[in-house]
Amino acid sequence: MRQTKFDAVVVGSGPNGLAAGITMQRAGLSVLIVEGKETIGGGMRSLELTLPGFVHDVCSAIHPFVQLSPFFRSLPLQDFGLKMIRPGLSAAHPFEHGGAAVLDGTVAATAARLGRDADRYTALMQPVVDMLPGLLPQLLGPFSLKGNLADLLRFGLKALPSALSAGEKFVTAEARGLWAGMAAHAMQPLQNVATSAFALMLMATAHLGGWPVAAGGSQSIADAMAAYFKSLGGTIETGHMVTDLRELPSANVVLLDVTPRQLLSLAGDRLGSFYRSRLQRYRYGMGTFKIDWALEAPAPFEAQECRRAGTVHLGNTLEEIAQYEKSAFRGQEADKPFVLYTQSSVFDPSRTPDARHTAWAYCHVPHGSTRDMTTAIESQVERFAPGFRDLIIDRHTMNTAALEQYNPNYIGGDINGGLQDIFQLYTRPLMQFSPYRTSAPDIFLCSSATPPGGGVHGMCGYHAAKQALKDVFKINSSDAIVNSLMI
Repeated sequence: MRQTKFDAVVVGSGPNGLAAGITMQRAGLSVLIVEGKETIGGGMRSLELTLPGFVHDVCSAIHPFVQLSPFFRSLPLQDFGLKMIRPGLSAAHPFEHGGAAVLDGTVAATAARLGRDADRYTALMQPVVDMLPGLLPQLLGPFSLKGNLADLLRFGLKALPSALSAGEKFVTAEARGLWAGMAAHAMQPLQNVATSAFALMLMATAHLGGWPVAAGGSQSIADAMAAYFKSLGGTIETGHMVTDLRELPSANVVLLDVTPRQLLSLAGDRLGSFYRSRLQRYRYGMGTFKIDWALEAPAPFEAQECRRAGTVHLGNTLEEIAQYEKSAFRGQEADKPFVLYTQSSVFDPSRTPDARHTAWAYCHVPHGSTRDMTTAIESQVERFAPGFRDLIIDRHTMNTAALEQYNPNYIGGDINGGLQDIFQLYTRPLMQFSPYRTSAPDIFLCSSATPPGGGVHGMCGYHAAKQALKDVFKINSSDAIVNSLMI
């Protein structure tokens, strides 16, 4: 590794590592990003996992926050080749009794399909959609009472209940199932307090900008971010897995896109004993089992709405989804998982040769479970799309161990960088004035283990860089780089 001195070194090139590097570089500093793999991207990588010419998103595939995140809104990524494609429907949720609930482009269009729950859905979601653009800088960051406190309180009152209690207020299977599928993205029991927040945010993003996919695969987002970073004068070095901070070139500050377990390994001797002891109590959540398929044709869903959706939630009723997620969280195995299924090639034919298709699905599993969920997941797809198995040309699977080997941040298969329950939502990794600081004044944490948590929004990296700019370089929030992020 080069020995040139930099103002800042960032370890990790996922969305948050790249965001941190861009933020520091835009402030006029010299920044090096170090990536352990041969390609950048972290959770935004795309690879030929099955057959030559079939491009699969290794982790993230759907990207609502690329168009809504205050950080991403400040980037001219379209000038660096990024094109986002919006599916006809953001999501669909089929039922065994026939038909499907859909997450459409507007509250009214979604509500119109929910029968007796139309007014309830509108009353729940329209206020959130109206206030969310103004609240995003607060919600996608550390806890703060700055900004519109009245709207923040109104959102909080809707977000605080458990998703199960909120979902049970709907009377139709369609509204209840649609809500449960959204809330299950929380990767925790729907009985948990504040799981409604996940459903509210995901539904509102669909109504504000849809759930787009990146043309050519999620790697396109990482490549555009890297190209922009380099255009500012930044440096990226790949193929160096950092195991000790002493391997890094001299720098005034180091930002780590890692979770607490790796932070302890990389910088343990630089951290105070009290900070280390608290960090060791950080909790990780459920794991994930993922399948990528090469297909002869798109999944033949019986509900036509599912064929127009970028994402399909396969779990049937609210009760079925809630029971499975609760069981997986408690370490129990079950055979009818809630499955998140995406079909990007339906909307982006550049991903496959010969008009064939790819699909991507995962389910939550007990933390660290290595059980093969292939049959269980494919049975759930077949349940709502009879004949799906006949279309499979090839498949690639990743259990929790494979996911962690692919990305060390996915401890036990936890793709959120740690459990995001009420106790680790805004206090991740620790309850302290700034979650991005460590006990070492020149080391900052910029991963999804800090607020606002998992997702491709770049805000963890941005806020960590902002803190480092203020603490180490005395560049405060009045600077243009910060003002440019407000919407």
